[in-house]
Amino acid sequence: MKKIHHFATSAFAALCLIVFSATAFAQAPVQRQVDGIIAKVDNHIILRSDLEFGYLQYLAQSKQQPSEDLKCQIFTSLLQDKLLLARAEIDSVVVEEGTVTGQLNQRIEYLASQVGGTDRLEQYYNKSLKQLKDELRKTVREQLVMEQMQRNITGKVSVTPNEIKRYFNAIPKDSLPYFSTEVEIGQIVNFAEIGREQKQEARQKLEKLRERILAGEDFATLARQYSQDPGSAQAGGELGFFKKKELVPEYEAAALRLEPGGISNVIESQFGFHLIQLIERRGQEFNTRHILIKPATATVDVAAAAEDLEKVRELIQSDSLTFAQAAKEYSDDKGTKDNGGMITSRSTGATYITMDQVDPAIFFVIDTMQVGEVSKPVPFTTPDGQEAMRIIYLKSKTTPHLANLTDDYQKIANAALAQKRSKAVSEWFAKNIGTVYIEVDPEYQDCSGLQQLTQ
Repeated sequence: MKKIHHFATSAFAALCLIVFSATAFAQAPVQRQVDGIIAKVDNHIILRSDLEFGYLQYLAQSKQQPSEDLKCQIFTSLLQDKLLLARAEIDSVVVEEGTVTGQLNQRIEYLASQVGGTDRLEQYYNKSLKQLKDELRKTVREQLVMEQMQRNITGKVSVTPNEIKRYFNAIPKDSLPYFSTEVEIGQIVNFAEIGREQKQEARQKLEKLRERILAGEDFATLARQYSQDPGSAQAGGELGFFKKKELVPEYEAAALRLEPGGISNVIESQFGFHLIQLIERRGQEFNTRHILIKPATATVDVAAAAEDLEKVRELIQSDSLTFAQAAKEYSDDKGTKDNGGMITSRSTGATYITMDQVDPAIFFVIDTMQVGEVSKPVPFTTPDGQEAMRIIYLKSKTTPHLANLTDDYQKIANAALAQKRSKAVSEWFAKNIGTVYIEVDPEYQDCSGLQQLTQ
């Protein structure tokens, strides 16, 4: 195993750290103080502020008491992450750019939903959506690479029924977990659509602007005056360079059909109506400016949304469709439609949710429902203010009980598998830590977790 070298810390400029969690976004943006490197793993570094932020966030989430041992554990975890990234480079493990973009967009959508929409997100950080995505892309890519590396390490790990039973029997009887009431809930969502009249008004506004531009007026000037995209309007509508598949398909298709300087027809996307000008192509990248007009949303047809959902409910009740099939085909909620419509726990990712974590709006719907029932359409408003209707499915409901193999077999199996995978990862670290060059600040040389990692 290669020796772990140590060195003096050096100063780095203040940086802004944005963490992908609702907790972090609920707080004010965290500014790093001038700090230095405390570890290097090949070309990857850990800053002192990385450790301090991770440590403080973990304390806030776990309610544990501060301790140097805990800080050492966080440091060791960060070091392991960098080792995964370093080995990924050696093993040529990469993720497709389209996958990175998809994950980035999903996370931005979720974070925007937590603060009330993309406009609020941009205001909160005083940055355009493009700037936020540019800053976060590297972090998302690294997370996906680490996840792929862990899948490579643990992909073939499995547990047998006997291993699950042994795992459960090894838990002291007085340490068995007590499970409170849990439910599995599904939903099918139908967004109330903007009326045809509002859409037509938005399209006509852009058609008139297009005529003015073709008659000689400056596109950028009109974008500053009329565009409803706060992230680009002040820049004359310019978005900057993007690669293929990084923008919504309708926008990209229209932009790539243009020659530099060309003006598109009015096109519609999920964000509204666009008028696009291609500024420049550069290899696989292209730069555009646009004017965005959003249809007025004062009037949406909630009754029509409810009527459509009632028809879907009737199909489910007549066994013409399963709830999962109906969700995939009819739900407008991207977060659940490909998961059988099931809502998952934010903390565990599982479909079982304790009653105290159920959205209050859903709680009062399912409170009088029987397992297997699908509710009538009920109204709700999405976090970004969009009016919608949904039907709720109560798939299962447990009673409070001590853990047992009969009622909780899948949970116990998941725990046993997690333990076995953790062991596989630890063995991989022990085997591979000597294959990369590591430097650690003297302050952290004696961390117990680090000593175990390097033995």
